[in-house]
Amino acid sequence: MINITLPDGSVRQYQEGVTSYEIAQSISEGLARNVLAAKVNGAVWDSTRPINEDATVQLLTWNDDEGKNAFWHSSAHLLAEALEDLYPDVKFGIGPPVENGFYYDVDLGEHHLSQEDIAKLEQKMLELARQKNEFKRSEVSKADAIEYFTKKGDEYKLDLIKDLADGSITFYEQGKFVDLCRGPHIPNTGFIKAAKIMNIAGAYWRGDEKNKQLTRIYGVTFPKQKELTEHLERLEEAKKRDHRKLGKELELFAFSEKVGMGLPLWLPKGTLLRERLEQFMRKAQMRAGYQPVVTPHIGSKELYVTSGHYEKYGADSFQPIRTPNEGEEFFLKPMNCPHHCEIYKVRPRSYKELPVRLAEFGTVYRYEQSGELHGLTRVRGFTQDDAHIFCRPDQVKDEFLKVIDLVLYVFQALGFEDYTAQISLRDPENKAKYIGADEAWDKAERAIIEAAAEKGLSTVTELGEAAFYGPKLDFMVKDALGRKWQLGTIQVDYQLPERFQLEYIGADNQKHRPVMIHRAPFGSLERFVAVLIEHCGGNFPLWLSPEQFAILPISEKYHDFAQQVYDSLQLEDIRGFVDNRDEKIGRKIRDAEVRKVPFMLIVGEKEQENGAVSVRKHGEGDLGTMTVEEFKTFFQSKVAEMLNK
Repeated sequence: MINITLPDGSVRQYQEGVTSYEIAQSISEGLARNVLAAKVNGAVWDSTRPINEDATVQLLTWNDDEGKNAFWHSSAHLLAEALEDLYPDVKFGIGPPVENGFYYDVDLGEHHLSQEDIAKLEQKMLELARQKNEFKRSEVSKADAIEYFTKKGDEYKLDLIKDLADGSITFYEQGKFVDLCRGPHIPNTGFIKAAKIMNIAGAYWRGDEKNKQLTRIYGVTFPKQKELTEHLERLEEAKKRDHRKLGKELELFAFSEKVGMGLPLWLPKGTLLRERLEQFMRKAQMRAGYQPVVTPHIGSKELYVTSGHYEKYGADSFQPIRTPNEGEEFFLKPMNCPHHCEIYKVRPRSYKELPVRLAEFGTVYRYEQSGELHGLTRVRGFTQDDAHIFCRPDQVKDEFLKVIDLVLYVFQALGFEDYTAQISLRDPENKAKYIGADEAWDKAERAIIEAAAEKGLSTVTELGEAAFYGPKLDFMVKDALGRKWQLGTIQVDYQLPERFQLEYIGADNQKHRPVMIHRAPFGSLERFVAVLIEHCGGNFPLWLSPEQFAILPISEKYHDFAQQVYDSLQLEDIRGFVDNRDEKIGRKIRDAEVRKVPFMLIVGEKEQENGAVSVRKHGEGDLGTMTVEEFKTFFQSKVAEMLNK
């Protein structure tokens, strides 16, 4: 008998060789019907794979991310089976699950998929799914794997096999299809009830432009047709909210080929929005004891060699800037932290003045491949609301807690209510990826875990997601469409203080190393704005909107009064414009609605006589007449409610 520990801490005994599916059956037939895979001692397995020793087991369903991954990985195999049935000469690259579905890179020879082909492919996938073929795992020697794919004539699989160690190779078979695969997979194809091919793209084999370009087929599947229908509806809504589309319509930002790919140009309205975000953060930081600093856009190569950024990112960054002085090289700044370390070092520090909190809206530059650029979410030049806290080891947890408070304040003010804190730790199997001693890493990881628990955050732990210099807490936010975004990060770092020889004089009059906390509640301003646009569909929180009101005079006779109202509101830092166009009032209202202006202030004869405005709210309609002073009070109370609720 073996002991199986379940997530609730209970321990059950089973015969050696029991499967996760059988464990589920022993609990409930209903649970067993929904089990897609299982996490056994932290690794995701097929639910039909035998367990031969004591283990912790978590049963995975569609409600678990790992369950969805197994479902979509299996769906990629189903797609491949359908392709092989329709195009017997097809050759296969890789077919992994992705965030919303899966893809398979395939070589179709001279064939190009038409819309008619795609419809046939979807039908074939569902036809094969209804056969309820089991996903059967088998261990294969390297020689047998090479022999199999040599006979099949699939050079891409052979290219993958050459990098695999003998004894680590597994095949999966369902129906007539066999694939090289580590798994895991769902029990059988019958779980897949709805399928849709989402996109066709090109992808170079192994991401190398020197290799052949394959056809990348993206798809998505669901256990119910209703869920596919809802998914497609969400995608349609996402198109309407696409920040690239709304950014253009609302005149927030633009891109220019002459300026360069991935380098956004902020237009006047977008700049107002961006500046208001910066002002909001600066005020919060000042209250929290941060000191503002400014650093250059470039730095000496030696700076990034010292920090370790050159070793980790140098090859993938912009090429060095060489000066007329031989051997002198500069880099576009990829990170602000090395500069802040040098600011800390400008004079000796005492333990009494720690923590030192340095904050900067610093623009940094990273070379992204052109195919990876995407609106504001993936750019080559972006601004971080970066800050670095230099503190004593005994202050780390308290400072970490204060940063969590700041991040949550940002989320509250901007309407992000659904979030999870991801504790990103080292990959224990690949410590070579990271710099620094195990002892320092253990301290840093422990501080993060304790701080998150103390704040009662909903957390997930991800191994291998730490920065190369330290563990971190990443905030994963769900937007209005249920999509997850990483917004806000806090990182504990024992490594850069060591590399830069940072010191403070302790109470014992001896030199000590400070600990460094990196934090950026917005992260990248560009990416944050993109997510915010899509989250609120361009209807920004009132305090942030670049145009908070539109004054709409009924006719030319009231232009002067409209200007007086405008001037009065501007004095209170309430931003907007006067629409003096020779248009009917109905057209002016419709245009202001399209521009998503929060308040429309209509002025005519009665309003001019009474020093008042007729107020309309975007998306809601008439709010009645208010004096200008009443509207100011009303507006300011709405802003205060948003920022202080």
